[in-house]
Amino acid sequence: MDYKSIAVSMTLDRSNRACLVVAADLAERFDARVIGIAASEVRPPLYFAEGEYAQKLLLAEEEAIRKQLADAEAEFRGVLAKRTRHIEWRSALIFANDFVATQARSADLIVTSVRSESVADPYAGASPSDLVMEVGRPVLVVPESETWLDLRRILIAWKDTKESRRAVFDALPLLSKAQDVTVAEVCKSTDKEEALARTNDVVAWLGAHGISASALAETVVDDAATKLDDIASNIGAGLVVAGAYGHSRFREWVLGGVTRQYVTRPSRCVFLSR
Repeated sequence: MDYKSIAVSMTLDRSNRACLVVAADLAERFDARVIGIAASEVRPPLYFAEGEYAQKLLLAEEEAIRKQLADAEAEFRGVLAKRTRHIEWRSALIFANDFVATQARSADLIVTSVRSESVADPYAGASPSDLVMEVGRPVLVVPESETWLDLRRILIAWKDTKESRRAVFDALPLLSKAQDVTVAEVCKSTDKEEALARTNDVVAWLGAHGISASALAETVVDDAATKLDDIASNIGAGLVVAGAYGHSRFREWVLGGVTRQYVTRPSRCVFLSR
């Protein structure tokens, strides 16, 4: 299985170069087409605006959005046209989350950049958190500092859930490109033997698909996200593969959690499935 169609969820309030470069790397590796997707809904006028004045505000807002969409398309074509001939642009004047979710039907994988949920403008681009929940496709979250997709070493952040199983299956094309794959589970000290048995099962399953991997179980007291990040740094991982939202979304929002860190402040590219 390869990725033959890759979508890039663009934002209108900053550069998209990092996720475009990563998408270009994927397109070259898998001979895939790349679809650029951007959208924004016209903001409602201030509550005290009405009549002709309100109409002028709406028209000005629409004109500004169309200019931003045109700039995003120019950035998309400027980066991708040099790397692949198979590109396509899609945009609309609707809410970005909704538009990207519907267009995901045309893609095997969604590439998006990190957006801090506390400061991101929801009108400027789709939220990675919402994409993971809604698109029904794996999502590759790219930090703004990335300049290429490093697949030499990959960490699978394992947890024995359906989300993790789905993520590893969806990531097989990427895992097959890696030189080293590590399957790691963080656990309580009393559960280490069982955790190692689980990761060894995943290693054996990957081996049946022609992918060589090693198993790892590490104990953690409370902060699994930091522990996994330390493991990724220690092995030099350029990509982390993980299942998304093993707990309820509400619990992730209130208590933090591995998924929340991966979509808001990852230190490397993160591949998420649900």
